[in-house]
Amino acid sequence: MNSTMNHRKDALHITGASENNLKNISLSIPKNKLIVFTGVSGSGKSSLVFDTIAVESQRQLNETFSWFVRNRLPKHEKPNVETIDNLSTAIIIDQKPVGGNARSTVGTMTDIYPLMRLLFSRIGEPSAGASTAYSFNDPAGMCKACDGLGHALQVDLDRLLDKSKSLQDGAIQFPMFAQGTWQWQIYAHSGYFDVEKPLSAYNEEEWEKLLYGKGSKVPIKSSGGVAKVSYEGLLLRFNRLYLKRDISSLAPKNREAIMKVVSEEVCPVCHGARLNATALQSIVKGYNIAQCSMMEIADLVEVLKDVHDPIGGPIVNKLLPPLERICKMGLGYLSLHRETSSLSGGEAQRLKMVRHLSSSLTGMTYIFDEPSVGLHPHDVARLIALMQELRDKGNTVLVVEHDRDVIEIADHVIDMGPLAGQRGGEIVFEGTVEGLVKAQTLTGRHLRERVAIKEAVRDAQGWIEIQHASKHNLNDVQVDIPIGVLTAVTGVAGSGKSTLVGDVLAAQHPEVLIIDQSAIGTSSRSCPATYLGVMDEIRKRFAEANGVAASLFSFNAKGACPVCEGRGVMTTDMAFMDPVTTICEHCEGRRYKEEVLQYRLRGQTIVDVLAMTAEQAAAFFDEDKIHQKLKNLIDVGLGYISLGQTVSSMSGGERQRLKLATELHLTGSIFVMDEPTTGLHMADIEFLMKLLNRIVDNGNTLIVIEHNLDVIKQCDWIMDMGPGGGKHGGHIIFEGTPKELLMHPVSLTAACLRKELR
Repeated sequence: MNSTMNHRKDALHITGASENNLKNISLSIPKNKLIVFTGVSGSGKSSLVFDTIAVESQRQLNETFSWFVRNRLPKHEKPNVETIDNLSTAIIIDQKPVGGNARSTVGTMTDIYPLMRLLFSRIGEPSAGASTAYSFNDPAGMCKACDGLGHALQVDLDRLLDKSKSLQDGAIQFPMFAQGTWQWQIYAHSGYFDVEKPLSAYNEEEWEKLLYGKGSKVPIKSSGGVAKVSYEGLLLRFNRLYLKRDISSLAPKNREAIMKVVSEEVCPVCHGARLNATALQSIVKGYNIAQCSMMEIADLVEVLKDVHDPIGGPIVNKLLPPLERICKMGLGYLSLHRETSSLSGGEAQRLKMVRHLSSSLTGMTYIFDEPSVGLHPHDVARLIALMQELRDKGNTVLVVEHDRDVIEIADHVIDMGPLAGQRGGEIVFEGTVEGLVKAQTLTGRHLRERVAIKEAVRDAQGWIEIQHASKHNLNDVQVDIPIGVLTAVTGVAGSGKSTLVGDVLAAQHPEVLIIDQSAIGTSSRSCPATYLGVMDEIRKRFAEANGVAASLFSFNAKGACPVCEGRGVMTTDMAFMDPVTTICEHCEGRRYKEEVLQYRLRGQTIVDVLAMTAEQAAAFFDEDKIHQKLKNLIDVGLGYISLGQTVSSMSGGERQRLKLATELHLTGSIFVMDEPTTGLHMADIEFLMKLLNRIVDNGNTLIVIEHNLDVIKQCDWIMDMGPGGGKHGGHIIFEGTPKELLMHPVSLTAACLRKELR
């Protein structure tokens, strides 16, 4: 690094960044500019921006606090980088789910609902009291019947019990109360019932005792000996343990088991409002606080603008700016009542921006992770204006992005590549957008080239009917979707796309396969080999070749290194200091016992095999059960991924394609994919389109919910929804070919297509 770089204070200087696949890169990033990082999925963008810059900023910021405070903050390990100079405080606005339980809403997440409560406590008539009296999370305001959740779970006895069976034969169909469990013993050992008598033969008294009874102590056998537990009716116990609490806090396996034996209904007392009668009787401008919260935010803005009360006015002046910013982000169709768990990644990210846009702090570094995800091209311009607003306040804005429109407004571009994984991790271009367009990189080439509208489209082989779709904002939609073709469902955010084909179509046609953006439900030990289901076959081959047990070749079982327990690394808890992760000295990161490495398959150890890329492994294994699954991984563009790489270290685009790899063998199926271009570079989209067309050519029907114009232009059939979002959506406004869509006078998708082609 030269001396000029050392003395420049208007840039962030990075030396020797080697996190993940970064190849010891050094660079200077200009400050107080809007910087866009481009490159194919897996090229190292996130490793540089999030895993290096953001982590080091947060780690150093935390070091400024006392040990007492630091012990209560998230721990960040030092990234693999030599030096970072002129680093400023980073604020990360990513796509990670907002999380929160059933009590977390758009209103609570954005801190808007507390202001609404304050408004009603001051000018509501009649007043319910302090602001807590309007809180569904406080005993003073919540509906007592549903504990402020707005819905109630009711046990479905036909699902909970098989009345044709006896207690001894497993009449209770809930895993935690199943035959043989200690909870089951409460009923089987109580002495109140004939355990071999079918429940259908119980008299009224026995039913009452089984479901609602109370009684003496019952001896329960466990590994610790015999304990005595008070008898409690099955429904009373179930409700107390599982329904009188927020089940979202339970383990996923337990939540799933509970939902199989209950039905969810709107609370019959508050009718979904979450609040008690006193709070709901308080009115401002003709509405109670629940009605205001359930309105679309765009409508709520108009109601609040009409509040001119001398006491309420100052509160409204605080409420309107964040509400109006939400509308500017294209999210005016949301309501404050909406649970955060139901938000998409793109919606969550834009809502996180609301907090920061109201801040007067300067000199910060704002980091965005593909903020255009989930946005219709019509709304991207609004997003761009908001990011430019942050920059113009005197901040540095770093954006990881694939969208052409966002790239084109960058003050400075850093292009990563040249390819992905081990073949990425380098800076292939730095400079202006004009320079990138001329550069001989994948990003430069795709910025120069434009995809044409598809002329020759496939003919439908039949039709799938959706009848009387009225969920959420759908207006009794009836539509036929063509079979045997590639269909794009388009429209602005909130127009009803996901509801129509992700919910209603799937409900009316259970055979439909949904490949959505939900997280891969795997452990931190999961890798492509385990996710694809080839690990068992690989272990079996090693076992047969060496005459030993297959479990010896599992780093989760018998073969695991005894020191790191098969993780390959050791994480040391440093109490109030950041944890330290080091390669396990015993196995040197291999995850296996030393004795396992003496066993080979065609000259390779299990460690050698897991280090192979999918392409290398496909050449190594000619066995059909393994080879075909690895070929599927290559076919979705993940040939460079190693079999043993942890799924958690893969990018979002890589994880989504990993999901798709498990479905490629199917024919005659109907697939629904939710924004398959999420996280994909323009070059990856080109590859994806070849893959999608291959899936259809293999005899499948493919429906994609999509905003990307390059995908829309190459589909056979378009269903455009709208015309707007929320209550302004819910209609099919166009059905036909991409070429026919161009002529539509109202469609925002058509308008964006025409502009892009110009």
